Amino acid sequence: MEAKKIPEVVLNSRQKMPMLGLGTAAIAPPSHEALTSILIDAFEIGYKHFDTASLYGSEEPLGKAVEKALELGHIKSRDEVFITSKLWTTDAHPDLVVPALKTSLQKLGLEYVDLYLIHWPLRLKPEAKGYHNILKENVLPSFDMKGTWEAMEECCRLGFAKSIGVSNFGIKKLTELLENATIPPSVNQVEMNPSWQQGKLRGFCKQKGIHVSAWSPLGAYKTSYGTNAVLESPIIKEIACARQKSTAQVALRWIYEQGATAIVKSFNKERMKQNLDIFDWELSEEESQKFSNIPQHRMYNGVSFVSENGPYKTLEELWDGDP
Repeated sequence: MEAKKIPEVVLNSRQKMPMLGLGTAAIAPPSHEALTSILIDAFEIGYKHFDTASLYGSEEPLGKAVEKALELGHIKSRDEVFITSKLWTTDAHPDLVVPALKTSLQKLGLEYVDLYLIHWPLRLKPEAKGYHNILKENVLPSFDMKGTWEAMEECCRLGFAKSIGVSNFGIKKLTELLENATIPPSVNQVEMNPSWQQGKLRGFCKQKGIHVSAWSPLGAYKTSYGTNAVLESPIIKEIACARQKSTAQVALRWIYEQGATAIVKSFNKERMKQNLDIFDWELSEEESQKFSNIPQHRMYNGVSFVSENGPYKTLEELWDGDP
């Protein structure tokens, strides 16, 4: 099987990142053995960019898949793979960042990650690990953004991360971060899809040289927190029918044409193949304009991170006025 070629973007760190990645988050994840097998299939199909996190519990199976992909010849060297991981909120403290990344690297069996992100701009109690502990009563009163970012920069200097960035940061938080940063964030990974287009935030990031990466680019359809607003959109369906493409392909193509990188999560081999088939065609200007008629609504509102005792008392504060 001939692997698909995926275009790359050059980040402000001068690292190249493939503009389509495979996500590994799942609320009810498969076994480690099953996930490793799925990820080996992804390597065979042509995926080179993989998105994991401490929270997901997928670092170990991903590391094993990288090792096996090298053995099987799906990749020739570690340098051909782009691995993103994330600092969970329990470790969002200056003293805990480097140890957290070392733990992630140990699980991955790697000497470095290509990109390390602050998962959320807040801190949870150290014992509050796992999805089930994302509760407002576990949110700590303050988040030392400056100190935490300095520790992220140290990860770069130590060679543990080629690039560093953030996730779920709005304009106000990015502005505060940039005021103190020696190394600017390379990426801001946020919820972005045709039904939550993030135009204002994307414009700001472009101005500041920060690349936008889109989580849940298809709306996390058929998950406990997802929405059918993307894959069931009449506008996208109409374009897909006319183009003889899937609605997912049209949505992903739109994200790519906005200059963002989609982190798409499917563990189905055929859909993984389809999601890669978006680079040898383009939307017409008329088709692109139709996306502005899609109703806008944030899928994941993050209400569990809003607390009277935390740094964000309202959703407006959490999302910097863009709830």
